[in-house]
Amino acid sequence: MKLLIIRHAEPDYSIDSLTEKGWREARLLSERLSKLDISKAYCSPLGRAKDTASFTVKNKGLDLEICDFLQEFPARIDDPYTEEEARRIWDFMPNYWVNEEKYFDRNEWFNTPLMKVGNVEAEYKKVCEKFDRLLEKHGYIREGNLYKAVNPNSDTLLLFCHFGVGCILLSHLLNISPLPLLQGFVALPSSVTTLVTEEREKGIAYFRCSSYGDTSHLYVADEEPSFMARFCEKFTDEERH
Repeated sequence: MKLLIIRHAEPDYSIDSLTEKGWREARLLSERLSKLDISKAYCSPLGRAKDTASFTVKNKGLDLEICDFLQEFPARIDDPYTEEEARRIWDFMPNYWVNEEKYFDRNEWFNTPLMKVGNVEAEYKKVCEKFDRLLEKHGYIREGNLYKAVNPNSDTLLLFCHFGVGCILLSHLLNISPLPLLQGFVALPSSVTTLVTEEREKGIAYFRCSSYGDTSHLYVADEEPSFMARFCEKFTDEERH
């Protein structure tokens, strides 16, 4: 089975939709996805994700199923570095989070005073449990750190969602802490991350990431990828710090 985790196109957060560029990105994404044999499409309930999916759904005649766990990861913390309140958990300054070893541990990353205040562990487990129920519907049941392939298949599932929750899903599938993903990876708007099951032992499957944050559908159309989700390349740059 293939999972395509798709970040929404360039957003206009003020109206929970897309910018003019975002609509172009969504159309180009649809041209790419419409060439695939898609079994099922799932989507965040937020407008920017649904708008991104709209062209693909129309072109392929798909029924889009809304899943609340695909909305942007809801847990928030108060950033001790900037003192900003109710901040997403992926905007730490590197000098802060890399010095806490627990953030690299898949079983301990949510066991810091900062994360406990934000109820992060409960939200993380809620997302993972609902994700596993979805995978079970498609023939793969979580057992420990692996999946039991009770109905192995070559279906392709689309998951239209957001950067943060995409990293949460990846961390669960790959059995790693999400913090290095959230801080060290960047999925640009409309990008596609692909995971494929490998059943090298009969009845036992593991998901393997074959590409992360792919924006080739933009490059072939000479559409520059959005800068959103990135920070300044050099401190002296005027872009987002």
